[in-house]
Amino acid sequence: MTSHPTPSLSLVAPTVGACPFADIVRTHVARTVVGQQVVVERVMIALLTGGHLLLEGVPGIAKTLIVQSVAKAIDLKFSRVQFTIDLLPSDILGSEVLDQKTGEFRLHRGPIFTNLLLADEINRASPKVQSALLEAMQERKVSIGDSSHELPAPFLVIATQNPIEQSGTFELPEAQLDRFMLRHRFSYPTPEEETEVVRRSLKLKLKRQGDGAVPMTAFDAIEEGARLHLKDLSSAMEAVQSVHVSEVFLRDCVDFVQLTRHHKDIELGCSPRAVLALVHASRARAYLHGRDYTIPEDFFALAEDVILHRMRLTYEALAVGRKPLDVVTELLRSLT
Repeated sequence: MTSHPTPSLSLVAPTVGACPFADIVRTHVARTVVGQQVVVERVMIALLTGGHLLLEGVPGIAKTLIVQSVAKAIDLKFSRVQFTIDLLPSDILGSEVLDQKTGEFRLHRGPIFTNLLLADEINRASPKVQSALLEAMQERKVSIGDSSHELPAPFLVIATQNPIEQSGTFELPEAQLDRFMLRHRFSYPTPEEETEVVRRSLKLKLKRQGDGAVPMTAFDAIEEGARLHLKDLSSAMEAVQSVHVSEVFLRDCVDFVQLTRHHKDIELGCSPRAVLALVHASRARAYLHGRDYTIPEDFFALAEDVILHRMRLTYEALAVGRKPLDVVTELLRSLT
C-alpha cells in the first residue's frame, strides 16, 4: 500500500493518546467478557459510523453477551429477536391494532423500535422477513399498514449467524449482505482465556426468586450502571466525522475495491458501498486508537471484514479449492 504522509503536528496534538470513550466501553465489557477485544472494537466501529454488523461464529462464544454488554455500557435501548423460520414481519416491525373502546387503529410497536437490535441467527428467517429488515437497515424507517415510521436515532442492527449448521436456514441475499458494513468471524478463545471463563463461572452465585433460586449466568453479571449515555455516543460520532482521510488513503481504498472487480477468480466484485464502508470504518478505528487521521494499519485491519462478504468466487475457482480469504490476502499483498 502507498505510504501515508505524516499529518502536521497541529492535526495530531489535540487527540494523541488513549480514547476515553473506547476505554470506558472496553473496561465495562471486560468485566463480563473474557478476551474478544477485536469483536468489541468492531461493535464500537458500527455504533460510531451507523453501519450494521454481522457476527459469524459457532454457538457458545459470547456473541450475544458481547452485544448486550456494549449496549449496557452506553445505556442504549436494546432489543433481541430470535429469528426462526415461522417468524413474521409483524413480529419484528409491529402492527396496527384495533382499539375496541375508540374503534380506531393504534400502533403496536415491535422490537425494531430500539437503538440496538440483535438479530440472533438471522439466516433462519424467511425471505419475507429479510425484506422487511432490509428496509429498516437501509432507510432507518419501517412501513406498517399504510404508514411509514421513523426508527430511533441511533439505530443499529447487529446480526449473528452460525456458519456450520445449514439445516432450516436461508442464505442471505447479496443485496442484504451488502448492507452490513462489517462481517466479523469469531475465533475460539485461547486456553488461558477459556480457563478464565471457567474461573468466573465458578464465582457466580444463585439468583433468588421468592423461595426458589436459579444459578446465575454471565448475563446476570453484566453491570447495569452505564457510565456513557446517548449524548456521549453522539459526541464520539461527531469526533469520528473530523478524523482526517488523506487523498492517498482514499485512492488506495478505491484501488483495492477495483481489484475485486477484475480478478480472474472473482465472479462478483465489491460495490461502491465497500469503499464507503472501508473509509468510514477506518476513521472510526483511528478514533478508537486515539488518532485523528487514518493510517495503512486501519485499512489492513478492516479489509477482510469489509470485503469478504461482498465478493463471490467463480465456479472454476471454487472447483480447484480456492477460498475467498486466500484471494483477499493475495489482493492485499499486491498493495504492499
